[in-house]
Amino acid sequence: MEFILLLGSPLLGALVLGLLGGKPRAAEINVFVSLVTFTAACALTARVFAEGNLLAAHEQFFIDPFNVFLVTLTALVGLTTSLFSRPYMRAEQEHGRISAGRLRLYHGMFQLFMFTMLAALTTNNLGLMWVALEAATLSTVLLVTLYRTPASLEAGWKYFILCGVGIAQALFGTILLYFAAEKVLGGEGVTALLWTHLDAVKGQLEPAVLALAFVFLLVGYGTKVGLAPLHNWLPDAHAEGPTPISAVLSGLLLNVALYAVIRCKVLVEGSLQSTLPSNMLMGFGLLSIVLAAFFLWRQRDIKRLFAYSSIEHMGIITFAFGLGGPVANFAALLHMTVHSLTKSAIFYTVGHATQRAGTQLMEDIRGLYAVSPAIGWGLMVGSLAILGLPPFGVFASEFLILTTAMHQQAWATPILLISLGVAFAAIFGRVQPMVFGETHVVRQAQRPALVPVFVHLAIVLMLGLYVPPFLADWYREAAVLIGGR
Repeated sequence: MEFILLLGSPLLGALVLGLLGGKPRAAEINVFVSLVTFTAACALTARVFAEGNLLAAHEQFFIDPFNVFLVTLTALVGLTTSLFSRPYMRAEQEHGRISAGRLRLYHGMFQLFMFTMLAALTTNNLGLMWVALEAATLSTVLLVTLYRTPASLEAGWKYFILCGVGIAQALFGTILLYFAAEKVLGGEGVTALLWTHLDAVKGQLEPAVLALAFVFLLVGYGTKVGLAPLHNWLPDAHAEGPTPISAVLSGLLLNVALYAVIRCKVLVEGSLQSTLPSNMLMGFGLLSIVLAAFFLWRQRDIKRLFAYSSIEHMGIITFAFGLGGPVANFAALLHMTVHSLTKSAIFYTVGHATQRAGTQLMEDIRGLYAVSPAIGWGLMVGSLAILGLPPFGVFASEFLILTTAMHQQAWATPILLISLGVAFAAIFGRVQPMVFGETHVVRQAQRPALVPVFVHLAIVLMLGLYVPPFLADWYREAAVLIGGR
């Protein structure tokens, strides 16, 4: 029942909001559907921890501690984003940036996007996972181009073409995986793509074919993760789309694409009995961290600045999964959580700040603390959290990753430290004058929807000081599963 509600509510919500999304109460319907989805995710999580792994729909869907953790995180950020977008998108309509028809498109596609991500996370069929991620691309293209400006249309086309090429590479990798599996699983037909069946026989799969398959899968899904040098679509999509979509792209879609890579890594490493997949993840991760850190210095648009920050943090997570082992996997999962919560909170504050300033250029945004203390403090605290200052959760996860790297890959430690230092200087040096700089703008009445911001940041602060035992057990179980038992 929980599983049906989890996937059924956003799909039904997409249909309803596709018809009624431009009406006055559409935003409230969007919030209600997201609340139902989050409730179902919590109930499903409780069931998994009470009963163990779950299979549904003739084994086409599979829930274990790894994906149920991401399902809950996705539903939570989806709920808070719907709360934020309620006043934000109404203000956009009042300012004449979108019409009622485009607001209907936004609400309908938002729920469809949530459905595709949850489907990709919960499916046991690697073919259906590919379909769900392609559907996520198609739905977000329409959201990125919502404003129909020349820049947003260009960003949408770049996103569509680059991710389309990437997803085609992932399709070829999936086909190679099927050919290797079909020889072992024989007459089982379509079940040769079921992850649980593949995991049971991964030691018997042809290593050479799986090594080639993983190259295509990593390049394909890595494009959607935003790993360098496949990241070019991400800053444009963040800068030109509505801010709530920037929040869910950074906080959710990148996680889902990386989840697909890690599921494939478990199979390939089990077949190869080598460190090739791990080395590739570490290589792409480090390249992303270094490239993003230095590109941060060149940014003038605030949304592009935090888009490059997302590339940096996905690189950190990818590098941690490449390190492997219980501690690194635990740290990677913790970092996925705190990055999603912190980055979405930052985009919520950025949305209100740019809406009030009427621009996304950082040099034209000054004195947010004087104009609206809540927005100013939200942006400053969020920025300090994402930069890894203690006692926030990002510091805890980065500390675990760095100490593990010192033991396992000591050569990478100075690269990580220098890149993190460069990123810190770039972001803090730009955010500080935006918040505390001089401004002649008169202080405005406070109307922003910042409850989601401070809820997210409170959770991130708590995870830096104390990880509840049930959550720690959750991460440990998922870390062991990713390590191939």
